[in-house]
Amino acid sequence: MRKIIINIFSKKLSSGKYPATEDFELTGLRLKEHVSRVFGRSLAIRELDSGSDNSAEIELNNLSAPHYDIERFGVSFVASPRHADVLLITGAVTRNMQEAVMRTYAAMPHPCWVIAVGDDACGEGLLNGSYGVLGGADKVLPVDFKIPGNPPTPLEIMRGLISFMELLRQSGKH
Repeated sequence: MRKIIINIFSKKLSSGKYPATEDFELTGLRLKEHVSRVFGRSLAIRELDSGSDNSAEIELNNLSAPHYDIERFGVSFVASPRHADVLLITGAVTRNMQEAVMRTYAAMPHPCWVIAVGDDACGEGLLNGSYGVLGGADKVLPVDFKIPGNPPTPLEIMRGLISFMELLRQSGKH
């Protein structure tokens, strides 16, 4: 019992503040501003795993977790491609997933955009070239933007979304 009381009242080793918090907050505010300009009030993303090792999915799930809470910046992940503005693909497209990837894309309202997240989806991963893999997402779908990394961090994903929306604004496709 003594150890517990000492632990409660002793000086903590961690400050309780994450080092990237300030940078994340500033990036999030920039993201919210771009979402408002390009998509109105919110950006709906449908994430599709086309044969990955789940590293990019873990980082995407972290974005929805309470620490990051990306929904406060106007970005939400939706369960149906019919409700999505953007299809976010992770993993190299395997032969078994090719039809599912194409059906998901076909179910999206137009205009729809495709973003490849992670090295495998960008066509640069370890799995590319193996017998069961077709390649990156661009082998099956028209990819509009790529966010490389193995896996990209939540902050890199947010910066990638900002760059994607800046590209849309410059091209006038929004």
